[in-house]
Formats: sequence, structure tokens, C-alpha cells
Amino acid sequence: MTEPDEPARIAAPPAAGERSLVARYRAVRQASEALARALTPEDQQAQSMPDASPTKWHLAHTSWFFETFLLEPRLPGYRPFDPRFAYLFNSYYEALGPRQPRPERGLLTRPSLADVIAYRRHVDDAMARLLATPGAGGLGALMELGLAHEEQHQELILMDILHLFAGSPLHPAYAPPRRAAPGIAPPLGFVGFQGGLTEIGHAGEGFAFDNETPRHRVWLEPFELADRLVTNGEWLAFVHDGGYRRPELWLSEGWGRVQAEGWEAPLYWRRGEDGWLEMGLHGLRPLDPAAPVSHVSFYEAEAYAAWAGARLPSEAEWEHAARTAEPGGQFLDSGRLQAQAAPPGPGLRQMFGDLWEWTRSAYSPYPGFQPAAGAVGEYNGKFMAGQFVLRGGACVTPAGHVRPSYRNFFYPHQRWMFSGVRLARDGAADARRAHGAGEFERDVLEGLAKPQKSVPPKYFYDAEGSRLFEAICELAEYYPTRTEIGLLRRIAADLAAEIPEGAALVEFGSGASVKTRIVLDAAPQVAVYAPIDISPQALAAAAKAIGRDYPGLAVAPLAEDFTRALELPARARGRPVVGFFPGSTIGNFSPDEASAFLQRARQLLGEGAAFLIGLDLVKPEPDLIAAYNDPLGVTAAFDKNLLARLNRELGADFDLEAFDHVAVWRAAQSRIEMHLKSRRDQQVTVAGRRFRFAAGETLHTENSYKFTVEAFARLAAGAGWTLRRAWTEAQPAFAVVLLKA
Repeated sequence: MTEPDEPARIAAPPAAGERSLVARYRAVRQASEALARALTPEDQQAQSMPDASPTKWHLAHTSWFFETFLLEPRLPGYRPFDPRFAYLFNSYYEALGPRQPRPERGLLTRPSLADVIAYRRHVDDAMARLLATPGAGGLGALMELGLAHEEQHQELILMDILHLFAGSPLHPAYAPPRRAAPGIAPPLGFVGFQGGLTEIGHAGEGFAFDNETPRHRVWLEPFELADRLVTNGEWLAFVHDGGYRRPELWLSEGWGRVQAEGWEAPLYWRRGEDGWLEMGLHGLRPLDPAAPVSHVSFYEAEAYAAWAGARLPSEAEWEHAARTAEPGGQFLDSGRLQAQAAPPGPGLRQMFGDLWEWTRSAYSPYPGFQPAAGAVGEYNGKFMAGQFVLRGGACVTPAGHVRPSYRNFFYPHQRWMFSGVRLARDGAADARRAHGAGEFERDVLEGLAKPQKSVPPKYFYDAEGSRLFEAICELAEYYPTRTEIGLLRRIAADLAAEIPEGAALVEFGSGASVKTRIVLDAAPQVAVYAPIDISPQALAAAAKAIGRDYPGLAVAPLAEDFTRALELPARARGRPVVGFFPGSTIGNFSPDEASAFLQRARQLLGEGAAFLIGLDLVKPEPDLIAAYNDPLGVTAAFDKNLLARLNRELGADFDLEAFDHVAVWRAAQSRIEMHLKSRRDQQVTVAGRRFRFAAGETLHTENSYKFTVEAFARLAAGAGWTLRRAWTEAQPAFAVVLLKA
């Protein structure tokens, strides 16, 4: 065989002694075989689809690579293990002759697995002899390429085995199930970058693939990058909002895939009786809302970004931003084999490890790129058409394999790799936000940029909104407040019996209302009252009122968004804890948000805690519509006051008379929706940005989910709670439930 030329565009590593080369070679080769030890010979034979390969083939092909490119041309007297293997285990090197068709690799029952292992031993022994020769340190780039190539196949082994196991009705686990508690994803934020003229591509003397070179200059406009990956819980909102049924979100070819292949969720999600499950290397497990969404195609990533009012980053933006991130992450050596919830902290997280991150950049050559001469030049260059770049590495990528300039690439429809999504935004249009504009403005602008325009309902409650809501509570049609108060008074003794002596009552919301006082009056054994509220003013007023009227009670307020609180006030710690969440406020959360809230509340309140929650129950549609669209127009005024607040605080120019308040019952989702419906085609300016409303288009302002006790018990169980008791009012239907952690 003719000796291949050295890859012209693969940077050579510094000279290394033969001992370090031998140790590195052995470690990489042993790691591949370690991955296969958990698999039966039958597992290693099967091929689940044309894009995947049997584990046995991977083990043989990586040996063929060393044999073909290093041993045959460089070790005098080397004899191939079996000359026929050149046909069986060539992957795609056209210059080296014909090969077994890729879709038919699973038909290779011979050689046996034992023969493949013997082949590996034969190659390893010969490589030991080659590495022991004088000047072995000069093997250079081909040696490094062979080792990096085998590390790539280690990741492919796990990708392909997961796809194989996911197709089995037995849902086998590659590794023992992990029983870690669901994580908590920090709120999504964005990190701004000024852009300008920058350089990307590999720099320095270390090894890099040829497609990472040459280093070159690019111009970047200002941009923002999400500080973490998109989570399962956030993707569920996309699913529930009809993301897989809305062609306006999708690229044309992507929408064709959705229809042709029936996509309705990421590749390994499965519908279970009690919610979504996800197939992973640890088997079929309940979906963790806080974990990053995985195994999505470029088409899905693009559609989600459009739905979220954002976009995918370019690979140049990603690499530029990655310089500011910590290089560590969840790689194969962690043993987790699945992406983890983002850790708390400032700045960019999960840039390396966990999941490969889609970019919007087509996989194409850098300016000045030249593939290496000879067959080895086919390694990357021949694939630079029709694919898209991913960056950062994954939980199945060997540690030390990736770097900021590393370019992975797949076709836009492929989903079996460990791929996730990080959002990006243009920075120029968001300059006000980038320079310190508040959360209110950020949330409003993000909501208005979505295909279904929306504003979070927490922004209803300025001073006028709070006054109007109090008026709503007095309406004959609005039953929830008076019904819950009546129910609490009727069951007060039962509630008191469930509250231990010296307990801390933790209220989610500022409290101090009639409902809070009903519980405190019935349970004088409560020692500490700890209201949690994001509004310091509301919190201070509640704490002052309760402290004045209950002088023997310690009041320990916590100024925090109660959906994000991580630790109880000091005076509430070390006591029995009872949570209190009245008003069916939990109905304002989507099911996934409610599940995430219940998980966080369980973590906050602690093991053994009790949790009292008010639930508005499902009832006839006319009753619900009347409660949310009263004939006096108070609810309409409450809804439109949100527009008045936008005009006042964000410089918007909404014409309140150009919108109608609408309440709609969605039986399939078991929720009432409130919308503001545009009467005509119009444009509105908010914080300097213009948004178009078509006639009939709506601004979604609130959801109010209605429950059955049984359905809520299942929701709570998924978050680690057990339903112990439920007290109900028949007409209108309402419930107070007691959960135990």
C-alpha cells in the first residue's frame, strides 16, 4: 500500500515520548472495549437503522483505521489479520476501494465478536511494536487522528445502542438506572456580546481536525446567547402549544419531515399513563422537566427558536462566546450518561458537555481550507454539503476530546445524536435590555415576539390591577374566592389537626388575607409564619398586618419569587413545615410549570412537610365563562389594564378600545384562557419595538387550569408528593387538598 501523505491541515502535537504515546493508545483502545462490556454479543450484532452501525462493526472499523493508515505503510513486515476485512470495515474511503454497504453492516454475522476482539489484539500488538520503534514520537498527526477517530466511535457506540434499545418493547437499560432526584433549572437568561471583528478556528500547536482550520477573521454583529440549554419543561410548553402542528414555525423541509414521519415530540419521548417518559441509556424514566431537551433535529431546534421569539446561534457566535465559559462539563468520564440540569451561577453554563448544541451554520469549508492529500483527506472535507454544525460536546463525548473550535456536523433531519438547543438573539434591537432594562420589559418583549403573543399574568397586578381584582372577587359570577373561604371555615378544625406543634406555616404569596387568618386562628400551635412574595411592598404590608394582629407569632418574610425560592427563612428552619398555597393560583401554571413548582416546593419545604393547596375544580362551561367574562365588564377592565400598564411603564401606544376581552374554555386542556383580541389590523410600539396585530389576532394574558382531585393527585405524585386528604365543596366545585412529602 502506498504510504498516505500527512494531513496538510491537521495541526501536529508537540513531540511526545514513546511511553506517553503507548499509554494514550492503550487508554483509548481499552475505553472502547469497556463501553462494550455491558452488551451481549446479540446487542453488538444488531443495526437499528442505516445511519447506525453495530457495536461489533465500530470495534473492528477503528482497528482497521490503525491497520490501514499506520501499520501497513509504517511497520515493516506487518501482515493484515485478514485481508478481507479491508472490504468489511472500510467506512467511506473511496480511494481505498469498495466496501460493505453501510445499511447492511448488521448483516455481517461473520466475523464473530470473538474474531473481532482477536483482530483488535492483533492490531494492538502490532501498534505496540510500531510505537516501540525509534522515532515513534514522530508518528504525529496520523497517530492523533487515529486516537481522536476512535474516541468519536466511542460516542457513536452509545448513540447507536440507545437507538437500538429504544426500539425494543423491553426498553432495556445500557447502564443501571440512576435514582437521582429531578433537578431545578435556573431561570433562562441571556448574556450579551458586543461582536465586532474576531477570529475563529483552531489556534496553537495542539491537535485539531482539518475542518477546524485555517483560523480566520469574521465580523459579528452584537448578539445575546442564552445562559443555559433549553429544558424539557420548556420544550413541553412548545409541544402543548401545538409546536409540532403549526407549519408557520417550520422550515419547509422540516415541516415535510414532521408530516411524513409523524413527529410530535423529541425522538426518545414516550407518552405514559401519568405523563411523558424519556428513553435514555439508563432505560425508560419519567421525563425530568429541568434537564436539557435532547435528541432533537436541526429542524426542531429551528422551529422551537421561532416559537420562542429567538434564533439559533451561528457557529462563529458560539465559538466567540465560548471563550468566556468554563471549559469543564458533563462528559463521558462523569458516568452520568445523560444531560444534567444547568447549575446555578452567573454567565454561560453548559457550553461544554451535556449536549451538542445546534448552530444555524451550514457545514462548509473555512476560507483557505484544503483537504489533506490521499485517502485520509476524505475524513472531513467530502461531507461539507447539506449538513449543519453542532458545538460543545455531550455527556457521551470522551473527556478532553472537544475544544472551542471543534466542529461536529449532522444532517438537519437526524435526531439520534445527543443534541440540544441554546437560543440566541440579535443584540442591536435589544440594546435597551442589554444595558439594564428590567425583567418586566424583557418578559413583555419576548412574549410579544412569539407567534402566539402573550404576557405573563403576574404583570396584571399593579395598583389598579390589584384594585380591579378585588372588585372581581366581589362579583356574583366569580365564585373561587368566596367558595374557598367558606370551605376553609368549614374544615378549619380538620386543617388544624394536621398542623404539628411549633410548626412553620409557609405561604406562597404574601398572604395576610382572610384565608391566612382562618388557618392561623384555627391553629394557634403555629410558631412561625413565613410569607414568600416577590413584591417587597406587598410582603412588608402582609408581615406588618399579621405581626400586629398575632403578637405571639414570629413573622419571617422572604422577599423572593416563590417559584424560585431555594431556602426557608432562618426562623422557619428546623421546625415541622406546612406549606399553604390558596386561591387555586396553581391553576395559572401550565401542567409542566405546576409540576416544576411542586418539585421546587418539595425541595424548599423538606422531607416530611405538609402542603395545603386550593384547587378550582372542573365545572360546566357556562359557569366558567361567566366567572371570567362577567356582564358588568370588570374582568374586561382588569384584562385591559395590562395594556394601560404597558403604555405607562414601557412607552407603549396600545389603543385599549381596539381590543376586546375574550374568555375561552379549552376542554382538551382543562383550562380557561383570557385573551385580548385585536379588532383590526394595527401596529403597536412597545419599548421602541413595533409589533403587528392582525384583525382577530389575540394577546394571550392568562390561563386558569381546572382540576379533578384524581388528576391533581397524579400530577403531585410525579413531583414527589402523596395526596393524604381532600376536602371538597360540591357547588360550585372547589377543593382544598393536603399533600405530604
